[in-house]
Amino acid sequence: MKKIFLALCFLTVFSNVKAQNLSNTEKKIIAYINQHLPETKDLLIKTVNINSGTLNIEGVKKVGAIYSAELEKAGLKSEWISLPDSLQRAGHLVATKKGNKGKRLFIIGHLDTVFEPDMPANPWKMLNDSTATGQGVTDMKGGDVVVIAALQALKKLGLLDDASITVYFTGDEERAGVPTSVSRKDFIERAQQCDVALGFETAAGLNIVTTARRGASSWQLNVTAKTGHSQGIFSNGSGYGAIYESARILNNFRLQLSTEKYLTFNPGLIVGGSEMHYDADQAKGDALGKTNIISPAVTVVGDLRFLTEEQKEAAREKMKAIVANNLNGTKATINFTDGIPGMAPTEGNNSLVAIIDNISQDMGIGRTAAGDPGSRGAGDISYIAKYVDCIDGLGSSGKGAHAPGETINLKEFPYLIQRAAILIYRLTQN
Repeated sequence: MKKIFLALCFLTVFSNVKAQNLSNTEKKIIAYINQHLPETKDLLIKTVNINSGTLNIEGVKKVGAIYSAELEKAGLKSEWISLPDSLQRAGHLVATKKGNKGKRLFIIGHLDTVFEPDMPANPWKMLNDSTATGQGVTDMKGGDVVVIAALQALKKLGLLDDASITVYFTGDEERAGVPTSVSRKDFIERAQQCDVALGFETAAGLNIVTTARRGASSWQLNVTAKTGHSQGIFSNGSGYGAIYESARILNNFRLQLSTEKYLTFNPGLIVGGSEMHYDADQAKGDALGKTNIISPAVTVVGDLRFLTEEQKEAAREKMKAIVANNLNGTKATINFTDGIPGMAPTEGNNSLVAIIDNISQDMGIGRTAAGDPGSRGAGDISYIAKYVDCIDGLGSSGKGAHAPGETINLKEFPYLIQRAAILIYRLTQN
């Protein structure tokens, strides 16, 4: 009885769309989506309650099997893309259909979450009549369900017959298998066969979409120095030690680079002492130190986030110059590792915003504009941004992504499904 009541609340409260300038066909799309909101919500609950942390291969595949069956109902043919065992990742779900009308769409989601099985469980729970919590409820099972519900509505109404669509739900977005040249090879190749990429990562709300995302890379700073009794610190013979040199470098990173727009760099771990060890595979370190011994070694690891490749390379050169200007008795090196590229803003991306804005206004839910690139982290869509026009942030909305209390905004959820369906419909008709 409680489940029925919640479903009715979900349907009644959220189905009132002011379809001001929609075609009769688009009004039918909205009506179908509203009618099937209870089943949509059930699908979301079912998959939220399955742990699919990136390293939980069984869990990722279980969610993938459920979504595969749902995408088959939408008229797509699904397959599982396996990855080499050495990557220790589950693989990816791909569903496709070929047509000869409109834009060829590449639709992006992911099956995994940041919540591994050893983390505290956070099953689906209604917090009030318009908010629920659960592991990955917005990032990004809510977005995956937006895709599925939109495509099923279009299929039921016979609006996908001539459409060309590839749905690609990766299994390791939160922690991509390395090297990404392997884990994203098929992803990139399929995207290159399409015209437009639609990313269903967490939405910033009804009125903001993403035309640009910052890329992410990593760096490791290694400092060595003379060691000896602390009474000699700062002297010509003993020098400054590794800890002072690492502090100088990090502070100069901050002074020289921290005010640049869209550029951030975060030292996430620092290990130093008279004896130290850093384990890159486990992302942890240990150290032993006495206050009367000058530290001979420090390791610092961090990330570097940027909007364009040019900004990334310029920042790296500045960081290298800072590292090279060593204090007496010390030596430092820095190594950089590429991660996810940036998704730079383009005219093609902006043209997609205009289309979405028109749909939002036609639906009567206000204007839609591009959000601040600095507010978005790296995502799978960035791997293909240089090949196709891209838009992201089309998924479910909510708060607290990557945190135990992650929530979904159920009030906006139906509108986001409706807009996604109309967007796919319009793009595949022209």
